Amino acid sequence: MARPRRGRIATKRVYEPAADEDGIRVLIMRYWPRGIRREKVDVWLRELGPVIPLLRSFLDGVITWAQYRPRYRAGLKRPEAQAALAEVRRLARRGRVTLLCGCADPARCHRTLLQAHLLDSAATGRATAAR
Repeated sequence: MARPRRGRIATKRVYEPAADEDGIRVLIMRYWPRGIRREKVDVWLRELGPVIPLLRSFLDGVITWAQYRPRYRAGLKRPEAQAALAEVRRLARRGRVTLLCGCADPARCHRTLLQAHLLDSAATGRATAAR
C-alpha cells in the first residue's frame, strides 16, 4: 500500500488564497472559520482539530506549547481521529493534500503537528514494509 510522500502533505492558513498547487484542501478545525466560503475547502475533517478543552487550555495560557503538543498527538488516537487520519492518507495517495486551519503562527499550530505525524507514520510504515 502506497504511503503519503514528503511534499504530498502541505500546510497553509485557511485565510491565505487558494492556489492550484494546494491540491485537495482539507480543513482541520473543530469550528468553521469566519469569512471562509464552503467552496474554498474540499473536505472538512473536524476530528483532526484539537478537542475544545485542550484548545481552550492552550489559548488561555493554562498549558504551554510543550504541554499541548503531546496532548494533541494523544488525541489523534481517538477512533474518530483515526478515521479522519485514514481519510487524509487516502487522499494523499491520490495527490497533494493541503491541511488548513486558522492559526497565524505555523510553529505553534496543530496543522504542523498533524503534518509531522502523518509524515512520521508514513516513514515508519515504509521502514516496516521494507523489512
